[in-house]
Amino acid sequence: MKAALFATAATLMLVSGAAFANADLAKAKNCMACHANDKKLVGPAYKDVAAKYAADKDAVAKLAKKIREGGVGVWGQVPMPANPQVSEAEAQTLAKWVLTIK
Repeated sequence: MKAALFATAATLMLVSGAAFANADLAKAKNCMACHANDKKLVGPAYKDVAAKYAADKDAVAKLAKKIREGGVGVWGQVPMPANPQVSEAEAQTLAKWVLTIK
C-alpha cells in the first residue's frame, strides 16, 4: 500500500514538475506577454486553445508551427508574430503543454 502511494506521489511530482517547467519555458520565450492560462489577453487563453484543438490529432504539429511561424485569422485579426528564437523542440514542448491546460 505504501509503495503504491509513493509511486502515485512520485508520478504526480514528475507531471507537476514538467508542467511548471513548461510554464517557465513559456515565460522565458515571452509567450506570457500575450497569453494567459485562463483569460484572453492579446491572444487567446491557453485553456481556450486546448479546448479548440482537443479532438485534433495534428494539434501539436499545428500549434508548434504557429508558435514558430506566427499567423492570423484563427482567433481574429490580431496577428501572432513569428517566434524564430523558439526551437522546433521547444515549440513542440510548448504546444504539448498548452494542450494540457484546462
